[in-house]
Formats: sequence, C-alpha cells, structure tokens
Amino acid sequence: MKKRDWYLMFGGLLILLSALLFALHYAIFRDAHHIYLYLLGDLAFLPLEVLFVTLIIDRLLAVRERAAILEKMNMVIGAFFSEVGTELLRMLCSLDPGCGEKARALEAVGKEGPNRLADGSASVGDFEFNIEVDRPIDLRRFKTLLAGKRDFMVRLLENPLLLEHESFSDLLWAVFHLTDELDHREDPGTLKEGDITHIEGDMSRAYGFLARQWFAYMVHLEKNYPYLYSLALRLNPFDPSATAEIGA
Repeated sequence: MKKRDWYLMFGGLLILLSALLFALHYAIFRDAHHIYLYLLGDLAFLPLEVLFVTLIIDRLLAVRERAAILEKMNMVIGAFFSEVGTELLRMLCSLDPGCGEKARALEAVGKEGPNRLADGSASVGDFEFNIEVDRPIDLRRFKTLLAGKRDFMVRLLENPLLLEHESFSDLLWAVFHLTDELDHREDPGTLKEGDITHIEGDMSRAYGFLARQWFAYMVHLEKNYPYLYSLALRLNPFDPSATAEIGA
C-alpha cells in the first residue's frame, strides 16, 4: 500500500506541475489558443509514445536483459555438471539399456562440424531416458555421491537466477528428491522390491531432466565456447569409455 500511495502522490505532483506551467505560460503570453493547440498535439502523439517506449523499446531491453541472465545461468549449470551432474548422469546412464545408442548418436552429431549439435537436436533430444533395473543396483554409491553434494546443491537453490530457468529448477528438485529418498534409507543396499521400484521411478525422473539439460547445455557450449564443448564431448557421460585424453 505504501508503494501504491507513493505512486499516486508522485503522479498527482506531476499533474499539478503541468497545470502550473500551463498557467504560467498563459500568464506571460495570454495565448490560450497556442496552449490548446500544442496540448492537443501532445495528447495525439501520446499513444505513439506508449507504442514505441512501452511496447517496443521496453520489450527489446527486457529480451536483452533476459539473454544476459540466461548467459549467467549457463555458468551455474556448467558448475552443476562439473561438480555432480556429469557423474550422476554417467551412473544413471549405466542403468539405461539404450545408453550405447545415445552415445553413438551424440558422437556422430559431434563429429559433423561446428554448430551441428543444435541441428541434430530433433534426433538426439527425442530419446526416451528411462531406467530399467533388471540387475542389482549399488544404491549406496548413489547415496554417497548425492549426500556429499547436498550443500553445493542447496547453494544453487539460493541463486535468484533460478527464477529465470524453469527447466534447471525442475532438474534440481528431481535430484533433491532422489537425494532425500536415499538419505532416508539407512542402508540402500538392503531395500525390498517395493522400495527399489519406487526409487527406480525417482531415478528415471532425475535421469530425464539431467539428460535433456545436459544436451541443451552442450548446444550452448558448441555455439559459444568451442574449447569447453570439446572437453565436455570427450567426457560424454553416455559413453562408459569416454576419457579427456585426446590420444593420437
């Protein structure tokens, strides 16, 4: 209410100042016709001012500001994948029967030359990312990784830039939920079938968010930071044999 009252008071003062200036003009020149003429002209131009200033210029500035915010957000996303995301994605991918297919598709797109990753997004990005557990899972390893990175992820949630990046926010919440589910199991290695099935669903959700966000981040790196993209592609979490070493 105080902010609204301040706006009303400020608007009233501006109107009063305008009226006083018109009165001063009339007192000096005694020409009401001139005042009415220019007042009507200014009022006629007012809608165009609103169009240019509010709808066009303001919109352009907002788009530019949002682009700058998203650029900063990509730095946060990069830190997330360096700290925990890539390793978690690699561990989840090992439980995906189609992981090898995704690795080959991404490798093929990455070798086609500059800016080809974005062009291939329709083919690579449409993969389904699901966990299919048909063998024992070392859930203790997942719990250890996520528990050790909890403080780091909490600090990411405190970043106000998250408000501008809904998909990354969803990713963090999915990973946090998986972290909590494992954290509340004293020994994830001795779970019953019902618990394993439930956690399998949580892992599939986190896997999907992680994979798609990683792919979007790779597109960003390819367009803007080729040297970072080169390393990220060599550390492809979908390829169990990936290594940072270039070799011969």
